[in-house]
This record gives sequence, structure tokens and C-alpha cells, in this order.
Amino acid sequence: MGRLGPTEIILILVVIILLFGAKKLPDMARSLGKSARILKSEAKAMKDDNKSAAPADPPATGEQPPAQRTIQAAPGDVTSSRPVTEPTDTTKR
Repeated sequence: MGRLGPTEIILILVVIILLFGAKKLPDMARSLGKSARILKSEAKAMKDDNKSAAPADPPATGEQPPAQRTIQAAPGDVTSSRPVTEPTDTTKR
């Protein structure tokens, strides 16, 4: 079990192309890239929220509703930016 040589890499690529098909591979790579960008932006937003979540002064007595967050995608990708609403319990008991 050593390093992979060029023959083994070519064999692995041929098997992947046979399994998924050449038409689906670009779509899979594109969706993987979008997912990675969204994950990165959410991790950054969570890190920023943690830094600003510890206020030095206690909050004021009047409560304000939480601000609506927006998930940011890559620049120029306006179709995947969307407002996020917090889940509410609408079931009747």
C-alpha cells in the first residue's frame, strides 16, 4: 500500500465516470461547490454571532424582536440568497 500511480488514478477516474456518467459530473461538482460556499459563510456568520453575542452591558428592559438573518452566497449568485425565518410551532394541541 503505497502511493497511487498514474495508472491507478486513471482507473479510478474511469470507474467514477462509468458509475455517475459524464453528464452528471459537472452538476455534482457545481452543487458541491455551492454547498461548500454556503457552509463557509454560515460558519463565518456563527463565529461573528458568537463574538457579538456577549454584550458588556445588560440588555435594555424593552425587548425587541430578533432581526431577520439572510444567508449570503457567493458574489453574483443572487438566486441562492434568501431570508431565513425562525421555525414556529403552528400545530394545535
